[in-house]
Amino acid sequence: MSMITSFEPVANNSAHILILGSMPGAASLKSNQYYAHPRNAFWRIMARIFKFSAEAPYETRVEALNASGVALWDVLHSCVRPGSLDSAIETGSRVPNNFSSFFKNHSNIKLVGFNGSEAEKSFSKYAQPNLGTNDISFVCLPSSSPANTITLEKKIEAWEKLLVPDNLFKRAAVPKYE
Repeated sequence: MSMITSFEPVANNSAHILILGSMPGAASLKSNQYYAHPRNAFWRIMARIFKFSAEAPYETRVEALNASGVALWDVLHSCVRPGSLDSAIETGSRVPNNFSSFFKNHSNIKLVGFNGSEAEKSFSKYAQPNLGTNDISFVCLPSSSPANTITLEKKIEAWEKLLVPDNLFKRAAVPKYE
């Protein structure tokens, strides 16, 4: 099994939210687009929250996220994983992305939302110990993956509660990594 590599971040200097997946799935890697699997709910969730068309061309959706202050990336730079399931990532193969450089170059990031528990666990174990992120809040969102069987409406409700700009500063209960 060969090593797979994630994409460069989608981010501009005004981004204040960073959404982190674990590693792009096979459909995303094949098309070179974040969240390309047709059953992944990510773009439908973002479209509802930030008021753009989930059916728009990829570049237009990315522009809409950038305009909304949202950046995308993955926790892992590379790993060995047959297929697309996070549970299939081979032990000892996880290599994190360079978050020190990312946060230095994107100093407006105030909230990191993990797209599922594997992203949160991998960040906590492989990336966060080397960072000084005291001014950033972290929250685990329900995975947008089709493997997560909660309804689209429940996913949208959870993501919106945590990502809508009106809620960004009403989050005293959001846990921070120590």
